[in-house]
Amino acid sequence: MKFTESFIKTSKSVNSDLESVNARLLIQAGFIHQEIAGVYTLLKLGLRVLNNIEAIVRKEMDKIGFEIIMPSLSSKSNWEQTKRIDSVDVLLKATGANKLSIERNQTEYILNSTHEEIITPLVQKFVKSYKDLPIYVYQIQTKFRNEARAKSGLLRTREFRMKDLYSFHKSEKDLLSFYEKVKEIYKNIFNEVGIGDDTYLTYASGGDFTTGYSHEFQTVLEKGEDTIYLDKKNNIAYNREVTSEEDAEKFHVDFSSLEVVKASEVGNIFPLNTKFSKAFDFTYVNEIGEQMPIYMGSYGIGTSRLIGVIAEKFADEKGLVWPFNIAPYKFHIITLHGDNTVEESSKIYEILGEDNCLLDDQINKSAGEKFNDADLIGCPIQIIVSSKNLAQGVIEIRSRSNKFETFTLALSEIDLIHSKICK
Repeated sequence: MKFTESFIKTSKSVNSDLESVNARLLIQAGFIHQEIAGVYTLLKLGLRVLNNIEAIVRKEMDKIGFEIIMPSLSSKSNWEQTKRIDSVDVLLKATGANKLSIERNQTEYILNSTHEEIITPLVQKFVKSYKDLPIYVYQIQTKFRNEARAKSGLLRTREFRMKDLYSFHKSEKDLLSFYEKVKEIYKNIFNEVGIGDDTYLTYASGGDFTTGYSHEFQTVLEKGEDTIYLDKKNNIAYNREVTSEEDAEKFHVDFSSLEVVKASEVGNIFPLNTKFSKAFDFTYVNEIGEQMPIYMGSYGIGTSRLIGVIAEKFADEKGLVWPFNIAPYKFHIITLHGDNTVEESSKIYEILGEDNCLLDDQINKSAGEKFNDADLIGCPIQIIVSSKNLAQGVIEIRSRSNKFETFTLALSEIDLIHSKICK
């Protein structure tokens, strides 16, 4: 993508009311635009990062399930049947004077914050016997939550993208076996998006989903909203909400001996067991003709939230720093005015592929402004094309993701750039 042909605009400053690093930098760098508190438009750069994250998530999910997409709207009746319509405090209800009316029946609807109330009766229509199980389905879709304090950029929003997977099983044993498989798949995902080394499987409360413990995946983050007790020896953590004396006895852990750090949740998995199947009277016939309960699990990853977590985690004093696999572009070509620079930049752009490159071809900006933009946007590799370097038959390569490590590369080797620096 060329700057002059794109809808990309950086700014020198942003609204001082923005509290989070990720919100300030993502807005300043032209990745997102705030519409109202907790609601953002993803601009071209932001959408490319989201698409890269979701491609990784989808690749891993396709190993264990098949994709569908469910509606954002649902009837109140399903939520009333599970008795969650008043217990989920972030549920957006279209009621009262502002009620959302569809057609002429004045029916009230729910904007789904999660989809157990939709997927359970849906799968129920297709499952009659043990031969129909297990079933694993997922979606990547927009969800809504009435967050009371949506002031953390993409870390806590009222409208967001999420991958949610649901599994249906004949027994608790089968559920727990699949549950362990999902843990490993999630680790693969967080490794691929660049945060695996600092993301820990974390015991947490079951909330509205289960009476027992659930698991979160928490990424260590200096200004994260959660506090976790980190057991590095065993590579596991505990959310502060499950660190009472009673919890300590159940886990056989001395919480006062663990490292306490701030973190941000990037995924969660819940062993739902029979909570939702019982609510919908969802059973199956086993091998000897008995009616048996369905065991369920749900597994979520906030894909748009990941943008905010990763932006905040790796940012430095100059701007954003994107991991290679999810960066909006792998290469940022900076053209400095001079003889042959525009022509050579265009050649490099064509060789590396326009989908891999952001080409700064602006003629109305100084070299300093271009460098500032490149540092702010945070593409992993900067390629600097100047008359001085061209006279020596080289271009300058700067690694944004490795503290601006700099070296030169012969023009004749530009087609080898992937093998030389894209490791």
